[in-house]
Amino acid sequence: MIEEPSWTVGVEEEYLLVERASGNLIRTQPRGLMEKVSSLHHGIVSPEFFSSQIEIGTEVCQNMGDLRAEIGLLRIAVAEAAEDYGLAPIAVSTHPFAQWEDQQVTQAKRYQELAADLQGVIRRLVISGLHVHVGIEDPELRIDLMGQVTYFLPHLLALSGSSPFWEGRDTGLKSYRPSVFSAAPRTGLPEQFGSWAEFQRHIDVLVAAGIIEDSSKVWWDIRPSARYPTLEMRVTDLPTRMEDTVAIAAVYVCVLRMLWRLRMENKRWRSYTNFLVSENLWRAQRYGVRDQLIDFGKGTLVPFSDLVEELIELVRPDAEAMGYVSEVEHIRTICQRGTSADHQIAVYREALEGGATEQEAMKAVVQMLIRDTLAPAVG
Repeated sequence: MIEEPSWTVGVEEEYLLVERASGNLIRTQPRGLMEKVSSLHHGIVSPEFFSSQIEIGTEVCQNMGDLRAEIGLLRIAVAEAAEDYGLAPIAVSTHPFAQWEDQQVTQAKRYQELAADLQGVIRRLVISGLHVHVGIEDPELRIDLMGQVTYFLPHLLALSGSSPFWEGRDTGLKSYRPSVFSAAPRTGLPEQFGSWAEFQRHIDVLVAAGIIEDSSKVWWDIRPSARYPTLEMRVTDLPTRMEDTVAIAAVYVCVLRMLWRLRMENKRWRSYTNFLVSENLWRAQRYGVRDQLIDFGKGTLVPFSDLVEELIELVRPDAEAMGYVSEVEHIRTICQRGTSADHQIAVYREALEGGATEQEAMKAVVQMLIRDTLAPAVG
């Protein structure tokens, strides 16, 4: 019998840094900003590919209460440090009107090597995401659950949408970030692997060929972490409101625990091809929480609000066991009030209807993002 995993949680969030007054995305990060953030909190703070980004990572958290506190303190630390330079962080997957050509690559060896390798593809990736690590110590179990949990990735993407705008245009999508990211190699849904050894053999082919150093350069929507004994979920946009991040993390943990529980009962979730799951990922990208996904069992489109209710009930035993009921039920609130993308679009359209220019409406969106990034999570 497989021992129950620890289900510890860690989160990485990538923020964009904007000028408070203008809302413009900065090109060059002020000297000393990173050190100032680090001095304000003990979490992991690091640069990202572009100088306009800053990544935070929580400590290993035992529960959602710890996670909520960690993210809150890190967001505050980044905001307080940035304020000294007239800047602010925004938790969002694309800046509403920034031009990718204007962005400067961070002067660190890793990022310079990536720029040389991926060329024009990576220079367009002015995008941010949410990554959730869940502690699963047994590598065989990590691979097994990775193959099953892909079914639920469209649900998580829909709940997280925060990238409706790109270079000053309404894309018509609630989550445009995946369309940008998919141009890079080794992205998208993972292959189905029958064992940890099979997964490792595939990685070893690329390592032996000198293409990658390790699996950290495999950027699938979900992957076994190269650094930690975790299953890392990477499909989601970065929610602007912290309470949405916590809820998505809780649902992800509970879905994994549900799949483990089925395994303990000699059951498993039905497997569907990447072809079908990708169709739901597209619908999540396009419509977010406001439309329908395919219920593959029924063979029909089902309102996302109905799927949210089914998901809450599906993982309720696990949410109760872990004490995450309120966090899981918060996805009902996300569905009812909309995601960051829905809020951004509403602010933009309201500004235009009030007589604002396109640029003024976009700036109003950024000001909303600054406020909502620091909105407290409840729980």
